[in-house]
Amino acid sequence: MDVIKVEGGHPITGEVTVEGAKNSALKLMAATIMAPGVTTLKNVPNISDVHVMGKVLKRLGATVEVVDKHTLRIDTSNVDKWETPYELVVQMRASTAVMGPLISRFGKAVVAMPGGCDIGARKIDMHIQGLEALGVEFEINHGNIHASTPHGIIGDTVTLAFASVGATENLMMASVYAKGTTIIDNAAREPEIVDLANMLNEMGAKIRGAGSPVIEIEGVKESLHPVTYSVVGDRIEAGTFLAIGGLVGNPVTVHGFEPIHLGLVLKKFEKMGLSVERGNHECTVWREGPIIPTDIQTLPFPGFPTDMQAQTMCLLALAKGSCVITENIFENRFMFASELQRMGADISIEGHHAIVHGVPSFSSAQVKSPDLRGGAALVMAGLVADGITTVSAIHHIDRGYENFVEKLVSLGAHAERDIVPDEEAALAD
Repeated sequence: MDVIKVEGGHPITGEVTVEGAKNSALKLMAATIMAPGVTTLKNVPNISDVHVMGKVLKRLGATVEVVDKHTLRIDTSNVDKWETPYELVVQMRASTAVMGPLISRFGKAVVAMPGGCDIGARKIDMHIQGLEALGVEFEINHGNIHASTPHGIIGDTVTLAFASVGATENLMMASVYAKGTTIIDNAAREPEIVDLANMLNEMGAKIRGAGSPVIEIEGVKESLHPVTYSVVGDRIEAGTFLAIGGLVGNPVTVHGFEPIHLGLVLKKFEKMGLSVERGNHECTVWREGPIIPTDIQTLPFPGFPTDMQAQTMCLLALAKGSCVITENIFENRFMFASELQRMGADISIEGHHAIVHGVPSFSSAQVKSPDLRGGAALVMAGLVADGITTVSAIHHIDRGYENFVEKLVSLGAHAERDIVPDEEAALAD
């Protein structure tokens, strides 16, 4: 089993460039189904989730050509299936993003219930309820969601009970060919939503308002056409490395993303006593004084992203004092806290609140990645712990970070991937 070993106490500083956003690339790949022909996607991260989505598209009949490390050429001319395989969808919840495109193209879809990180129920009720308002009929049996459109897609106003990214994306894609106009009220506002809308518009869709709480989609009659499109930079990968700069104190500069996409995160970093210098497609973070306790609550964009909660908890666990982190998105996302406690953190969980009491330092330990972001944050903690920290279950990290260890090493970290016998890994668990 692969693990990451990191020795703490070494100077960390320098520059890194982030890849394209995982949460955008996966949805753009799914959207190629809607434009029969060859679409070229650039700045695609070379991560395991992208590989899984590629397999999903291939099983539907698409051809996925790897032009280079970060460029995919996807030919959806011969897509002739509308059922996604359980063994792939269960690996990654984003696989449900093909539901909207399949409904658009074929008027039907069969999608397995989603998988991915074990950080919450991840109900897709809002996807189903929203699509039902547009005329989609559903049956759920044997773990599969069967969608059909006996009367076509009819534009309507859909008000989401929660600004769900996945529901917004599926509704947006499913309504591109609708009869009339669809309005999504209380839509998600994430930069990845804007990225998807921009590509769909380049393909011939008519979408207005992406990035605001109200998105309007005017149905088109002509088929969308393939395009060449570049994925937006990954704000969460960027935030992870910037948090590392705040943790170690020395400047870390991150290139390849828009700092405005981390607006509230960077403001909170400044309240925590970190220095932040914003630039054009880049940002630098460092720290000269102690970390100041700062309360955090996760909310949909432009609120504080749940995907930055673990990395920020890692910072606040070394603060001079106590604070409260409130998780409003995923109920199981505090599993990371118990692993950080193994490294000496003082954190108590009360419902969806984590009370964090700062400690002077971390101690090295054997820990296990509970999920994608929690795994990255454990490696981050190891950078400043005494001794060697071993992080297992790193397949979670591979889902969202390309060359994570190599980038850390480029900053001066003493880190490496290693393989340990299964029995040793079992003892560590």
